[in-house]
Amino acid sequence: MPRTYSDPATESSLSGPVMGTRWAARYQAPPEFDHAALSSDLARAVGLVDTQMSPWKPDSDLMRLNRAGTGRWVALPEAVLEVLARAQKIGALSGGAFDAAVGGLVNAWGFGAMTDTPDPDAIRRAAADHRPAHLWLDVDREQCRARKRAPMTLDLCGIAKGYAVDRMARVMADHGVGHALVSLDGELRACGARIDGRPWAVALESPQEGRRAVHGVIELADLSVATSGDYRRWVGVGGERLAHTMDGRRAGPVRNPVASVTVLAGACVDADAWATALLVAGPDEGPALARRMGLDALFLFRREGRLVEFGLGRFALSAEGPDP
Repeated sequence: MPRTYSDPATESSLSGPVMGTRWAARYQAPPEFDHAALSSDLARAVGLVDTQMSPWKPDSDLMRLNRAGTGRWVALPEAVLEVLARAQKIGALSGGAFDAAVGGLVNAWGFGAMTDTPDPDAIRRAAADHRPAHLWLDVDREQCRARKRAPMTLDLCGIAKGYAVDRMARVMADHGVGHALVSLDGELRACGARIDGRPWAVALESPQEGRRAVHGVIELADLSVATSGDYRRWVGVGGERLAHTMDGRRAGPVRNPVASVTVLAGACVDADAWATALLVAGPDEGPALARRMGLDALFLFRREGRLVEFGLGRFALSAEGPDP
């Protein structure tokens, strides 16, 4: 049983590099707390997710599955199978708006590990060959294996960071820390509230190119939040600005006026995947899907040079936006 702590406590912070970005933790613990051990365990937890699920590491477990032939079962760690199964479920529930099989499209459009330039021939091949993961991938957790029933390149970037944040929360619990905020890039999870009972305050980034600005503040306690947007990574093609998020249903980059979607959920893996799914679903289908699934979601739409906010669930604070 993990050791638990109570007052007196001071706030500390830790961070480190991983997945081309940084993980971070803010937490409240007493003076005698072993911060070095916590830092080591947090780094190990997120590093393992990267080692297992990165599309940028040729020797990752995900890339072993990508290289495997069609119809061949591949033995995989439980963590990878857990994320694949979650991706399959959200892919089916979203009608393919979330799709873990967009790796070929990601690479062809210049957002992958091989090149940063769109390749027209590769784009045509990737679009013609694309098959949605929730229909063409089998995940057998009992036998610890998975197989592709059609050629596909899997990419878990829309869900793995959220899973890594959940692993960080588990490390916090193992160390007896009940008051913490852990994060990886734009995905965060609050482990309880602050010791004085106040929620953790988290800034919601405004979707603006080339600069960091705050759109608003979200308060979290025992809750996760994730945001997907069109403003971080994009390419210009024929005068059009195309975001890095792929829409597997149309086999190409997302093309809609949704600037960003923020989702609240208990598990960060769910918030991460649903934020991606709702961004892909677009300005009409996205809110309808969020409402049908009972999600707490905040949409920011680009309309005539301004941002229009539309919220559902705990975000239902604005009357603006579509009425699906």
